[in-house]
Amino acid sequence: MSHSTPVLPSLLLLDPLIQAWLLEDIGRGDRTTQGLFVSSAPRGYAEWIVKEAGVVAGLPIAARVFQLLDAKTQFTAKVAEGQWCERGEVMAQIDGALDTLLTGERVALNLAMRLSGIATMTSKYVAQIADLPTQLVDTRKTTPGLRILEKYASQVGGAVNHRMGLDDGVMIKDNHIAAAGGITAAVTQIRARMPYPLTIEVETETMAQVAEALTAGADIIMLDNTPIDQMRQAVEMIRDTNERIKIEASGNITLDTIRAVAETGVDYISTSAPITRSTWLDLSMKIRQSSH
Repeated sequence: MSHSTPVLPSLLLLDPLIQAWLLEDIGRGDRTTQGLFVSSAPRGYAEWIVKEAGVVAGLPIAARVFQLLDAKTQFTAKVAEGQWCERGEVMAQIDGALDTLLTGERVALNLAMRLSGIATMTSKYVAQIADLPTQLVDTRKTTPGLRILEKYASQVGGAVNHRMGLDDGVMIKDNHIAAAGGITAAVTQIRARMPYPLTIEVETETMAQVAEALTAGADIIMLDNTPIDQMRQAVEMIRDTNERIKIEASGNITLDTIRAVAETGVDYISTSAPITRSTWLDLSMKIRQSSH
């Protein structure tokens, strides 16, 4: 299975988000840190420690948190983004004014722990189908305000991004089908209005719907909550009709079931689990040296 290369979001998108999160945490001022240092704080350094094994993600984003507080701060990653780290490993060192290190600690750690948790869970799903051509893709089930980072972490873990938003592509789901009065009507109406070069994906649950989606000219057909035997039949039907149509499987995908789904021959398996069911990876920061 091939993997996409993780692409860090542009600073034009990242910086306003990070600034808002820093403002939320700092408020009118860091009372504790400002109480320690009357004037300028001395410089020192801190280490980031991995407290449980997992895949590290979000280091460049954490670095940006400290840099926005003080451009002179140096954040040095000791491990590669996306690397599996063991408990106790030093993942980064930060050199800078101690007030910057202390004030930025929580926002930076929170982001890295959340993203590392997603990358770790994603990597476990990807490992189950690593020797097969099927690709794991994520979904739009993300935390509002964090989608761009959560989907970045999904890439770090080895998955491929699905739609970033509703403007990325056409996906005709069950409620769209009901609203339009059928798959054919939905595809016909949308194709007449959608901009080039978007593709049309249709969610199906039955063999009759698969057949209708094929006749209607869907570019991608999703097999939603489909039993394995029926999924094999659907894949065979689609391949016999048009080998260029991509096939996606979705619905209640778990670590126990993902391989059997991939073995049916689908091109993609989409699941929200690595984002919605992952836990944070435990990381901590320790001040190691101070001239204070």
